[in-house]
Amino acid sequence: MLKKLLIKNYALIDEVEIDFQNGLNIITGETGSGKSIIMDSLNLILGERANNDVIRKDEQKAVVEAHFDITNNKKIKKIIENADVDCFDDLILRREINLKGQNRCFINDTPTSLSSLKEVGDSLMDLHGQHEHQSLLKAEAHIDMVDEYGNLQNLINDYQSSYKKLSELFKQLNDLTENEKKLKEKMSLYEFQIKEIDEIDPKENEIEEIEAELTILENHEELHESTTALHELFYSNENSIRDQLILCRNKLDDLSKIDKSFLDTFSEIKNAEIIIEEVNRFVQEYNSKIEFDPARLEELRKRVINLNKLKKKYGGSLKSVIEHREAIGKEYSLAENFEFEIENIQKQIKSEQTLSSEKALKLSNKRKELSKKIEKSIVATLHELGIEKASFEIRFEKKQRDSNKNTFIILDGKNYEANSKGFDFVEFFISLNVGEELKPLVKVASGGEISRIMLALKSILAKSDKLPGLAFDEIDVGVSGRIAQKVGQCLKNLASYHQILAITHLPQIAGLAHVHFVVEKTANNKRSATTIRKLTTNKERINEVAKLISGENITETALASAKELMGL
Repeated sequence: MLKKLLIKNYALIDEVEIDFQNGLNIITGETGSGKSIIMDSLNLILGERANNDVIRKDEQKAVVEAHFDITNNKKIKKIIENADVDCFDDLILRREINLKGQNRCFINDTPTSLSSLKEVGDSLMDLHGQHEHQSLLKAEAHIDMVDEYGNLQNLINDYQSSYKKLSELFKQLNDLTENEKKLKEKMSLYEFQIKEIDEIDPKENEIEEIEAELTILENHEELHESTTALHELFYSNENSIRDQLILCRNKLDDLSKIDKSFLDTFSEIKNAEIIIEEVNRFVQEYNSKIEFDPARLEELRKRVINLNKLKKKYGGSLKSVIEHREAIGKEYSLAENFEFEIENIQKQIKSEQTLSSEKALKLSNKRKELSKKIEKSIVATLHELGIEKASFEIRFEKKQRDSNKNTFIILDGKNYEANSKGFDFVEFFISLNVGEELKPLVKVASGGEISRIMLALKSILAKSDKLPGLAFDEIDVGVSGRIAQKVGQCLKNLASYHQILAITHLPQIAGLAHVHFVVEKTANNKRSATTIRKLTTNKERINEVAKLISGENITETALASAKELMGL
């Protein structure tokens, strides 16, 4: 919901801060006081275009800032996150209009584009009156309203699972068809590369293993000499390490018999003898196995050369060579089996088309059933709101396709256009007078009449409509008496589901407010300024409603009528 609206240097407004509440927020004021400026500034913050004409005289910049509570609004939060903006339960939108034409938009103090601001605004609030910010005047939104009214999400999800699968199958088929010629042209190249790689048959870590073996073979002489020398040092020499250790051991044995503290050292020297024997055994065994194999050496050198050629040619590593072989192998196999693959996908498409068509038809029939209820309810509400000759119709259209290519829906052997919502193209039509042709709702004239039409539509679709806020300007144009009372009651009922902001001149509507604001125009230092204040006491509210009844000279009768309208 909209919690706060701050306006600075906008039109006649110097600076105002308005704290709105849940329920029905009514705005009143004399003609010319600047009530519509409030709606205009709100329209601006929701993403409509503007120019620097709105900047207050002698100022450089106009600023409009709105604070919204979006605690449970997952849709808005997702939009904000997709715009790479930090998301909090308190959402702040700001718009700055500069004399130099440098208009700036912000979401949570992060600069953003006007389109992103508008996307967020479209999901926060609808403005009805002379504004364009109206979801009901966007034909593409009508189908969603019918679906939400009937809570058809399960049917939609069921259809969309087939739609998504079909989309993927069509993509696979299109990719196959497009790639068939290219792959066939590459088959000779792939055949050569496969043969070249398979003849060498590389293993991922093979070069490291070969290089280790090459190092041994290329240094066989040094290995033989060094191991022979080690054996001599350990055992064969006149003063070998083993003989020296025996002498040391005997000395320590003698010492330990004199002083027991040498016993541990005596044990250590015996361990050293054992270690020397084990090392010498390993060296002797290694030495006995050393054999120079020039054929093996040449074989390994040639293999390293071949492996390095493959690396250089196919990505720089044996891993990339192996991955390339797998990839071209699949494409080569695919090229050899194109007809089978295409036939297989076409069979899957045909099967899924049948399912998709059945699900779309089921969804369409349910929509048409719901539409009759919606039409009847809306006409009855329009009559109550004083548009007694109104007719309302929800029209369905399905568009036939000339081609079978990428067709999602087939009914009675005919191909139809479809999207993720099915094959229905839905639009609201209305006639306001007897004998007058029904016309698209989007072409209905603006003003109080259109606001009442919107009010009727919203009151019927209220429980399903996911927009948290609605604003009505000039909703009371051309109505009075009993109809005004009906309009007010309709607004109050609607306020059970949405936060409502409404500008009115009628006491019957103002008397039903949960929160009442008064717009006033004053003159200071030879300049006019528009201000807005919240009426905080029953006395203030009664007086304001009475003023709407009798004018500036409030009578006792007007006060009594105001109390009656307010239920006090």
